Amino acid sequence: MIGRMHETDLAQLAQQIKQWGRELGFAAVGIADCDLSAAETGLQAWLDRGFHGEMDYMAAHGVKRSRPAELVPGTVRIISARLDYFPPAATEPFEVLANPQTAYLARYALGRDYHKVLRNHLQSLAEKISLAVDAHHFRVFTDSAPVLEVALAEKSGLGWRGKHTLLLNRQHGSWFFLGEIYTDLALPVDTAESNHCGTCQACIDICPTQAILAPYSLDVRRCISYLTIELKGSIPVELRPLMGNRIYGCDDCQLVCPWNRFAQTATLPDFVVRNGLDSPRLLDLFAWSEADFNERLAGSPIRRIGHERWLRNIAVALGNAPSSPDIEAALGAQLNHPSALVREHAAWALARQKEV
Repeated sequence: MIGRMHETDLAQLAQQIKQWGRELGFAAVGIADCDLSAAETGLQAWLDRGFHGEMDYMAAHGVKRSRPAELVPGTVRIISARLDYFPPAATEPFEVLANPQTAYLARYALGRDYHKVLRNHLQSLAEKISLAVDAHHFRVFTDSAPVLEVALAEKSGLGWRGKHTLLLNRQHGSWFFLGEIYTDLALPVDTAESNHCGTCQACIDICPTQAILAPYSLDVRRCISYLTIELKGSIPVELRPLMGNRIYGCDDCQLVCPWNRFAQTATLPDFVVRNGLDSPRLLDLFAWSEADFNERLAGSPIRRIGHERWLRNIAVALGNAPSSPDIEAALGAQLNHPSALVREHAAWALARQKEV
């Protein structure tokens, strides 16, 4: 039984868990305890400043986000796993960003929805653990509940928090997903890695909307990932010109990070580019009907924003593109769209086109 497992047995099990993780496709697996008191203080200060915008779920659940044992009673350890996602053979990101006629989508979203892929692999790992012990109470998380995944991954030795607030690793950069298994197994914990950002602030300097206010301080209300994915209403007018051709997420802070020179491409076929989304034409995407959107993005994380916000985002990108009769015609056709949100952004973009 768990209660009678010796430290030696738990240490051997921990090593076995890491080996199983590698066999399942994870780049690494680490183990942490439940003490997130330092992260809790930082989280509360961040929330108090309103930096979470409309992401009310960040403030929900009280302190359960920073106190794992209150979220899942009985939890004593968190097993964190890292899964590389950068799609192999994708068009070079800076090449896409430099072409205002094409759409830039965050590299994590070019393949299958990571929630399902990551959850399935974590569930398989948890089930392997259950087969090895007499009893194992666990719960799997994949960005699906109040979990401080970066803080937990940092404690488990999978990397350190970069100045852009993402986790960094010397061998894998930051192009990876994180997932967790909350467990009642008193496994030995790993040692946290030291910070290796030094004086570099390339991520801060390149942010198109200056959302990274200072090292480790992100105001998501200015972040393009938030504006294109989480924000449900109108994108602030003053930020629209700064978004360029980014229609779903933004990778700029990762693209310039020196540590991503060592990043690995995904080994799982799930993250191979679908539908040519690594460098699609804006006008082609803008022409998708709602049925097209739902069909072509089935199984994609992009589908969750819905067709209305999809058109909103693309309209902004078209407004930022060089003037062209084709773009003006496409925007003009959306001025009678049933959605006031789409009409507003199409009108703004059309006015921008006429200004050029």
